[in-house]
Amino acid sequence: MNCFTPALQRFLHIVMMAVMGLSLHSCANIGSPEGGPMDFTPPVFVKSSPAQGAINVKGNKAEIVFDEIVNIKDQQKKVSVSPVQKEQPIIKSLGKKVTIEFRDEMKPNTTYCVDFSNAIEDNNEGNPLDGFAFAFSTGDDIDTLEVSGIMLRARDLEPMQHVIVGLHSCLDDTAFTKIPLERISRTNDRGQFTLRNLKPGRYHVFGLNDMDGDYRMARTEDIAFLDEIIVPTATQYESMDTVFTYDNKVDTVIQGTHTQFLPNNVLLMMFNEDFHSLYRKTTSRPSPSRLHVLLSTRSPQLPTMRLLKPEYEGDDWYVLERTPRNDSLFYWVKDSALIKSDSIVVAMDYLRTDSTDNLSLTTDTITFAYRKTGSQLKAEAQEKKDREERAKRAKSLREKLDKGKEIDPEDEKFLADYDKPNIPKLDVKFAKSGSFEIYDTLFVNFPTPIDSIDPGGVHLEMRRDSLWIEQTGVPALCPADSCSVLRYMLPMTFEPDSAYRITIDSLAIRSIYGIYNDPIKMDFNIKGYEQYANLVVKVNVPDHAFIEMLDTSDKVVRRSTVGGGRAEFENVLPSNYYLRLVLDANDNGEWDTGNYAQHLQPEEVYYYPKRLKLRRNWDVEETWDIYATALDLQKQPELLKNRPEESKNKIEQRRNKNKKKGQNDDEEEDEFNSNGFINNIYSGDRYRDYQQQNTRR
Repeated sequence: MNCFTPALQRFLHIVMMAVMGLSLHSCANIGSPEGGPMDFTPPVFVKSSPAQGAINVKGNKAEIVFDEIVNIKDQQKKVSVSPVQKEQPIIKSLGKKVTIEFRDEMKPNTTYCVDFSNAIEDNNEGNPLDGFAFAFSTGDDIDTLEVSGIMLRARDLEPMQHVIVGLHSCLDDTAFTKIPLERISRTNDRGQFTLRNLKPGRYHVFGLNDMDGDYRMARTEDIAFLDEIIVPTATQYESMDTVFTYDNKVDTVIQGTHTQFLPNNVLLMMFNEDFHSLYRKTTSRPSPSRLHVLLSTRSPQLPTMRLLKPEYEGDDWYVLERTPRNDSLFYWVKDSALIKSDSIVVAMDYLRTDSTDNLSLTTDTITFAYRKTGSQLKAEAQEKKDREERAKRAKSLREKLDKGKEIDPEDEKFLADYDKPNIPKLDVKFAKSGSFEIYDTLFVNFPTPIDSIDPGGVHLEMRRDSLWIEQTGVPALCPADSCSVLRYMLPMTFEPDSAYRITIDSLAIRSIYGIYNDPIKMDFNIKGYEQYANLVVKVNVPDHAFIEMLDTSDKVVRRSTVGGGRAEFENVLPSNYYLRLVLDANDNGEWDTGNYAQHLQPEEVYYYPKRLKLRRNWDVEETWDIYATALDLQKQPELLKNRPEESKNKIEQRRNKNKKKGQNDDEEEDEFNSNGFINNIYSGDRYRDYQQQNTRR
């Protein structure tokens, strides 16, 4: 029975039609929905099986549940498992779960820890869950102590990312080389690390870039070690904690009780012993007059070469060109008969690494055979064809002339050039021309070794007003160094703000093959003092140190030895620079790496924590306390090659901050966002500081 009156029914019908019309209109006008704020929240741990920190765990599988769908990023380089496993566990993400299946037999009464670092991130925005680790025990107790710190590369203070840090309770020196590390973790993208779930005890701590995956040191791998023994401890303390929102605003302030794990400021300096087996790598004969020997690495002494075939009287049958490391050797053959020989057989006596990793004298018989390549044979055939065509043309032109016929000027020039004797010339080139810096050296390059240079054939003139005045007392051209035989120098200092001309007469230079040079001339200018800046650095270190001036790519531009607490850099080109100091313990003028067997740490390196902008005609003086700034904050962010990953919320915060300041997005900020390693405090001995610091970072 219908209880509505006809009028009411008509009214309801009109209302329903209006609602349907509005709905259809809304559906017909589809627009982009308004987006909410960007998600900066990382996944949240919900539960796990077994439970986090569980004891008496049976079985070899675990499951961890989060509040949203997650992925595992860069698992191979970020996730670590302790104790170390012969077969790595199978770790997978599926929806909101992460599953772990151990393939090694589970050890009794052992604490297991899977440290994910920041590998776990949400599926939509990629927000990482930083510092997450999952631990349980197969025994009645679970180990809970921790050790943390930072690892930097010793030579240039780069943060060592995603390398292994491990412990040994066996305090024998050979443990690092013979026994896999007991407990491990990996450094994060800032070089920081935390070794979790440790037993009480005494440990040696190590860093290892484990290339072969055996968790033991090999002499070719990057390593770090601490000579002192560390003893993990834990204490309780209370503090007022501030909870911040994603955009760095204060949310809540609460009082909390925390556990402080010590030591929490271990400093590891990673280095490579630069050990390489020495052996003969390759030999070749790139041209008839050159023999090449390539060794695998630096040789402490030069090989000796004894000619066996063809027969030759004397030992002066070659001129040696070599690298400073004695690892690449070119033997320029002097005798023309040897050059024409298809094969040259020599006995080479050289040092080689034996089975005990020691160097011993070895003799190899080597045959240097010269075989022309297909392209060389093709080029020679083409050259022969060109010669025949030129001879044919010259013969035809002469026959015309003999018959009294005229030839055009182009043919006359061809004949004149054809009749000139083809005398080879020594190609002499100046390494630089035009404008010279005050500190530049004039270098001359040659294609082959030089037999002699006539000092009277080299002239240097200086322009006074409009006149060129020959300079007297000019030193002779000499080899630039003891290694190269193809590069010579003029060993003199030029006057600033002056113009010079150097002239080398024809036939002044003779190669070992009896080839002479054509005349050559070059004008060049020396800049004035006002084009440069001068820098004095006062530094609190002993005299056994040197400072390197670096460009914006961290490459060495200049070097100055520290004397009397100061180093000077004169006549520096105006630009932006950085400074790196090396405490030169053995006073040999170069940075030296460490040696584990000798308990020798690499030489200490410090960076001046500011960029220097040097302007022309300026004198700048800087005072540098190398201990005033934390070591991990000394190297400026723009110099870092191993730069930290920036999370999305930090990027957004920086952009908002820069907009308020009127800065660009790419202007540098402190990417570490910390007060630095060891709270900016140094005793002067970086390898014992961690024992004397009791404050948490």
